[in-house]
Amino acid sequence: MDGELVLPVQGPVTQRTVLDALEARYPVLRGTIRDHAGTKRRPFVRFFACMEDLSHEPPDAPLPEPVARGAEPYMVVGALAGG
Repeated sequence: MDGELVLPVQGPVTQRTVLDALEARYPVLRGTIRDHAGTKRRPFVRFFACMEDLSHEPPDAPLPEPVARGAEPYMVVGALAGG
């Protein structure tokens, strides 16, 4: 596995539906990317698509069309911090 996967998403393609599909496929991720209620992203986790930071976008906003059709990736990135 190269760290990339394809997920089927039911309904509109949004951050929420993509992350719901991810957590349904990999239940161990519940509570690691978003809080356990699935409403707020965890600190130091960022979301990117089409060379844009989507981390502060509403979770139900549609993702860019190239992501929805599978031409561009939706990336979940854990930030590094330290001193």
